[in-house]
Amino acid sequence: MPQHKSAIKRLRQSEKKKKHNNTRRSKMRTHIKKVLNETDKETAEKYLKEAVSYIDRLSVKGIIHQNNAARKKSKLTNHVNNL
Repeated sequence: MPQHKSAIKRLRQSEKKKKHNNTRRSKMRTHIKKVLNETDKETAEKYLKEAVSYIDRLSVKGIIHQNNAARKKSKLTNHVNNL
């Protein structure tokens, strides 16, 4: 357990940030599953657009790495194109 005031505050901040980021990552995974589980191409394209937009937002905010986002978007796009 931290002893200094600044370290205690930093711990509080990092816990809050961790909760925030975990909920965002979870929502991203839900978007990805929607796309991968869809069999109709038109619906999948709609879900793909939402998922790519959300993944881009997380990438810009630094919640996921830029290359990780590109890899996920590429995987989803390939899946929809092969339907």
